Amino acid sequence: MARVLVVEDNQNLAEGLRTNLEFEGHQVELARDGTGGLVRARTGSHDLIVLDLMLPGMDGFRVLEGLRAEGVATPVLVLTARGDEADKVRGLRGGADDYVTKPFALRELLARVEVLLRRARAVPEPHQASPDSFRFGEVAVDPATRVVTRAGHPVPLRPKEYDLLDALLRRRGGVAGRHELLREVWGYHESVLSRTLDTHVGELRRKLEQDPGAPQYILTVRKTGYRLALEREQRAEENGVKSEK
Repeated sequence: MARVLVVEDNQNLAEGLRTNLEFEGHQVELARDGTGGLVRARTGSHDLIVLDLMLPGMDGFRVLEGLRAEGVATPVLVLTARGDEADKVRGLRGGADDYVTKPFALRELLARVEVLLRRARAVPEPHQASPDSFRFGEVAVDPATRVVTRAGHPVPLRPKEYDLLDALLRRRGGVAGRHELLREVWGYHESVLSRTLDTHVGELRRKLEQDPGAPQYILTVRKTGYRLALEREQRAEENGVKSEK
Protein backbone atom coordinates (compact mmCIF):
# COMPACT_ATOMS: atom_id res chain seq x y z
CA MET A 1 0.00 0.00 0.00
CA ALA A 2 1.32 3.44 -0.95
CA ARG A 3 0.48 6.80 0.58
CA VAL A 4 -0.66 9.24 -2.11
CA LEU A 5 -1.25 12.97 -1.65
CA VAL A 6 -3.69 14.48 -4.17
CA VAL A 7 -3.53 18.29 -4.41
CA GLU A 8 -6.61 19.25 -6.45
CA ASP A 9 -9.17 22.03 -5.92
CA ASN A 10 -11.93 20.42 -8.02
CA GLN A 11 -13.82 18.52 -5.34
CA ASN A 12 -15.52 16.05 -7.67
CA LEU A 13 -12.27 15.20 -9.42
CA ALA A 14 -10.36 14.93 -6.14
CA GLU A 15 -12.96 12.56 -4.66
CA GLY A 16 -13.00 10.52 -7.87
CA LEU A 17 -9.23 10.16 -7.79
CA ARG A 18 -9.35 9.16 -4.14
CA THR A 19 -12.00 6.51 -4.82
CA ASN A 20 -10.04 4.97 -7.69
CA LEU A 21 -6.67 5.10 -5.94
CA GLU A 22 -8.15 3.55 -2.81
CA PHE A 23 -9.71 0.84 -4.98
CA GLU A 24 -6.16 0.11 -6.18
CA GLY A 25 -5.14 -0.37 -2.54
CA HIS A 26 -3.55 2.99 -1.78
CA GLN A 27 -4.05 5.33 1.16
CA VAL A 28 -5.05 8.78 -0.10
CA GLU A 29 -4.89 12.23 1.49
CA LEU A 30 -6.47 15.28 -0.15
CA ALA A 31 -5.43 18.94 -0.19
CA ARG A 32 -7.64 21.55 -1.85
CA ASP A 33 -5.18 24.44 -2.31
CA GLY A 34 -1.50 25.01 -2.98
CA THR A 35 -0.59 26.25 0.47
CA GLY A 36 -2.19 23.25 2.19
CA GLY A 37 -0.65 20.90 -0.35
CA LEU A 38 2.83 22.27 0.29
CA VAL A 39 2.41 21.93 4.06
CA ARG A 40 1.29 18.31 3.77
CA ALA A 41 3.91 17.41 1.16
CA ARG A 42 6.73 18.78 3.32
CA THR A 43 6.29 15.94 5.78
CA GLY A 44 7.94 13.60 3.27
CA SER A 45 5.69 10.78 4.43
CA HIS A 46 4.01 10.26 1.05
CA ASP A 47 5.10 7.85 -1.66
CA LEU A 48 3.62 9.95 -4.48
CA ILE A 49 2.09 13.40 -4.99
CA VAL A 50 -0.54 14.05 -7.67
CA LEU A 51 -0.45 17.81 -8.20
CA ASP A 52 -2.75 20.17 -10.08
CA LEU A 53 -1.19 23.41 -11.36
CA MET A 54 -4.10 25.85 -11.21
CA LEU A 55 -4.66 25.99 -7.48
CA PRO A 56 -5.96 28.72 -5.16
CA GLY A 57 -3.50 30.34 -2.78
CA MET A 58 -0.35 29.06 -4.45
CA ASP A 59 -0.14 27.55 -7.92
CA GLY A 60 1.27 24.09 -8.52
CA PHE A 61 4.47 25.37 -10.12
CA ARG A 62 5.38 27.18 -6.90
CA VAL A 63 4.44 24.15 -4.80
CA LEU A 64 6.65 21.90 -6.93
CA GLU A 65 9.59 24.29 -7.04
CA GLY A 66 9.31 24.87 -3.29
CA LEU A 67 9.41 21.15 -2.54
CA ARG A 68 12.43 20.52 -4.74
CA ALA A 69 14.26 23.56 -3.32
CA GLU A 70 13.74 22.10 0.16
CA GLY A 71 15.11 18.72 -0.92
CA VAL A 72 11.79 16.81 -0.87
CA ALA A 73 12.35 14.02 -3.42
CA THR A 74 8.87 12.45 -3.38
CA PRO A 75 7.80 11.60 -6.96
CA VAL A 76 5.34 14.16 -8.37
CA LEU A 77 2.83 13.52 -11.12
CA VAL A 78 1.44 16.79 -12.47
CA LEU A 79 -2.22 16.51 -13.49
CA THR A 80 -3.48 19.67 -15.16
CA ALA A 81 -5.51 21.24 -17.95
CA ARG A 82 -2.44 23.29 -18.93
CA GLY A 83 -1.21 21.33 -21.92
CA ASP A 84 1.03 23.89 -23.59
CA GLU A 85 4.56 22.72 -24.33
CA ALA A 86 5.98 25.64 -22.32
CA ASP A 87 4.00 24.55 -19.25
CA LYS A 88 5.18 20.95 -19.63
CA VAL A 89 8.79 22.04 -19.91
CA ARG A 90 8.46 24.32 -16.87
CA GLY A 91 6.87 21.50 -14.87
CA LEU A 92 9.58 19.00 -15.77
CA ARG A 93 12.34 21.52 -15.15
CA GLY A 94 10.72 22.32 -11.83
CA GLY A 95 11.06 18.71 -10.75
CA ALA A 96 7.95 16.85 -11.95
CA ASP A 97 8.45 13.15 -12.66
CA ASP A 98 5.51 12.94 -15.07
CA TYR A 99 2.97 15.29 -16.64
CA VAL A 100 -0.60 14.31 -17.56
CA THR A 101 -3.09 16.71 -19.16
CA LYS A 102 -6.84 16.87 -18.59
CA PRO A 103 -9.03 15.34 -19.85
CA PHE A 104 -7.24 12.06 -19.23
CA ALA A 105 -7.94 8.34 -19.50
CA LEU A 106 -8.29 6.91 -16.00
CA ARG A 107 -6.54 3.63 -16.86
CA GLU A 108 -3.55 5.48 -18.27
CA LEU A 109 -3.34 7.72 -15.20
CA LEU A 110 -3.45 4.72 -12.85
CA ALA A 111 -0.78 2.99 -14.95
CA ARG A 112 1.48 6.03 -14.67
CA VAL A 113 0.91 6.15 -10.92
CA GLU A 114 1.96 2.52 -10.63
CA VAL A 115 5.06 3.10 -12.76
CA LEU A 116 6.21 5.97 -10.54
CA LEU A 117 5.54 3.99 -7.37
CA ARG A 118 7.34 0.92 -8.72
CA ARG A 119 10.38 2.94 -9.71
CA ALA A 120 10.47 4.71 -6.34
CA ARG A 121 10.46 1.36 -4.52
CA ALA A 122 12.99 -0.33 -6.80
CA VAL A 123 16.40 -1.16 -5.38
CA PRO A 124 19.07 -0.04 -7.87
CA GLU A 125 20.81 -2.98 -9.50
CA PRO A 126 24.58 -3.15 -9.33
CA HIS A 127 26.25 -1.68 -12.41
CA GLN A 128 27.74 -4.19 -14.79
CA ALA A 129 31.41 -3.96 -15.57
CA SER A 130 31.96 -0.84 -17.65
CA PRO A 131 34.59 1.80 -18.28
CA ASP A 132 35.24 4.17 -15.40
CA SER A 133 33.37 6.82 -17.34
CA PHE A 134 31.86 7.67 -20.70
CA ARG A 135 32.85 10.85 -22.47
CA PHE A 136 31.38 12.89 -25.30
CA GLY A 137 32.57 16.42 -25.95
CA GLU A 138 32.94 18.23 -22.64
CA VAL A 139 30.63 15.75 -20.89
CA ALA A 140 31.77 12.90 -18.63
CA VAL A 141 29.44 10.33 -17.08
CA ASP A 142 30.41 8.05 -14.20
CA PRO A 143 27.88 5.16 -14.12
CA ALA A 144 29.05 3.98 -10.71
CA THR A 145 28.10 7.24 -9.00
CA ARG A 146 25.59 8.61 -11.54
CA VAL A 147 27.63 11.82 -11.60
CA VAL A 148 27.56 13.86 -14.80
CA THR A 149 29.96 16.72 -15.41
CA ARG A 150 30.41 19.19 -18.25
CA ALA A 151 33.78 20.91 -18.62
CA GLY A 152 34.55 19.65 -15.13
CA HIS A 153 31.43 21.16 -13.53
CA PRO A 154 28.62 18.96 -12.12
CA VAL A 155 25.41 18.92 -14.16
CA PRO A 156 22.29 18.35 -12.04
CA LEU A 157 20.05 15.84 -13.84
CA ARG A 158 16.62 14.76 -12.69
CA PRO A 159 16.38 10.98 -12.10
CA LYS A 160 14.46 10.40 -15.36
CA GLU A 161 16.94 12.53 -17.30
CA TYR A 162 19.82 10.42 -16.01
CA ASP A 163 17.93 7.18 -16.70
CA LEU A 164 17.34 8.32 -20.29
CA LEU A 165 21.01 9.25 -20.70
CA ASP A 166 22.04 5.90 -19.22
CA ALA A 167 19.74 4.02 -21.62
CA LEU A 168 21.44 5.75 -24.56
CA LEU A 169 24.93 5.19 -23.12
CA ARG A 170 24.35 1.47 -22.64
CA ARG A 171 23.69 1.10 -26.36
CA ARG A 172 27.20 2.47 -27.04
CA GLY A 173 26.14 4.47 -30.07
CA GLY A 174 23.38 2.13 -31.19
CA VAL A 175 19.89 3.40 -31.95
CA ALA A 176 17.24 3.31 -29.22
CA GLY A 177 13.68 3.25 -30.55
CA ARG A 178 11.07 5.57 -29.08
CA HIS A 179 8.94 2.72 -27.75
CA GLU A 180 12.02 1.01 -26.30
CA LEU A 181 12.92 4.14 -24.34
CA LEU A 182 9.37 4.71 -23.13
CA ARG A 183 9.20 1.13 -21.83
CA GLU A 184 12.72 1.09 -20.39
CA VAL A 185 12.83 4.50 -18.74
CA TRP A 186 9.16 5.12 -17.90
CA GLY A 187 7.69 1.62 -18.02
CA TYR A 188 4.99 2.64 -20.49
CA HIS A 189 3.25 0.26 -22.84
CA GLU A 190 3.66 0.90 -26.56
CA SER A 191 0.06 2.05 -26.81
CA VAL A 192 0.73 5.02 -24.55
CA LEU A 193 1.42 8.09 -26.66
CA SER A 194 3.53 10.63 -24.83
CA ARG A 195 5.61 13.74 -25.46
CA THR A 196 7.49 12.98 -22.25
CA LEU A 197 10.40 11.40 -24.12
CA ASP A 198 10.86 14.34 -26.49
CA THR A 199 10.69 16.82 -23.63
CA HIS A 200 13.36 14.94 -21.65
CA VAL A 201 15.60 14.67 -24.72
CA GLY A 202 15.23 18.42 -25.14
CA GLU A 203 16.26 18.94 -21.52
CA LEU A 204 19.34 16.71 -21.90
CA ARG A 205 20.38 18.64 -24.98
CA ARG A 206 19.88 21.93 -23.17
CA LYS A 207 22.12 20.79 -20.32
CA LEU A 208 24.77 18.82 -22.21
CA GLU A 209 25.04 20.14 -25.77
CA GLN A 210 26.96 23.28 -26.70
CA ASP A 211 24.20 24.18 -29.18
CA PRO A 212 20.96 22.36 -28.26
CA GLY A 213 19.40 23.44 -31.55
CA ALA A 214 22.12 21.67 -33.53
CA PRO A 215 23.11 18.73 -31.30
CA GLN A 216 26.38 16.92 -31.94
CA TYR A 217 25.92 14.01 -29.54
CA ILE A 218 22.27 13.33 -28.63
CA LEU A 219 21.04 12.62 -32.14
CA THR A 220 17.58 12.01 -33.60
CA VAL A 221 17.23 8.98 -35.85
CA ARG A 222 14.35 9.86 -38.16
CA LYS A 223 11.19 7.77 -37.70
CA THR A 224 13.01 5.52 -35.22
CA GLY A 225 14.30 7.13 -32.03
CA TYR A 226 17.55 8.50 -30.69
CA ARG A 227 21.21 7.61 -30.39
CA LEU A 228 24.23 8.97 -28.57
CA ALA A 229 27.45 9.70 -30.47
CA LEU A 230 30.27 8.79 -28.09
CA GLU A 231 33.76 10.23 -27.97
CA ARG A 232 35.29 7.62 -30.25
CA GLU A 233 32.92 8.62 -33.07
CA GLN A 234 33.86 12.25 -32.69
CA ARG A 235 37.57 11.36 -32.83
CA ALA A 236 36.94 9.27 -35.95
CA GLU A 237 35.25 12.21 -37.65
CA GLU A 238 38.10 14.52 -36.70
CA ASN A 239 40.50 12.02 -38.29
CA GLY A 240 38.51 12.01 -41.51
CA VAL A 241 36.53 8.81 -40.98
CA LYS A 242 32.86 9.35 -41.82
CA SER A 243 30.41 8.49 -39.03
CA GLU A 244 26.69 7.95 -39.67
CA LYS A 245 24.54 10.69 -38.12
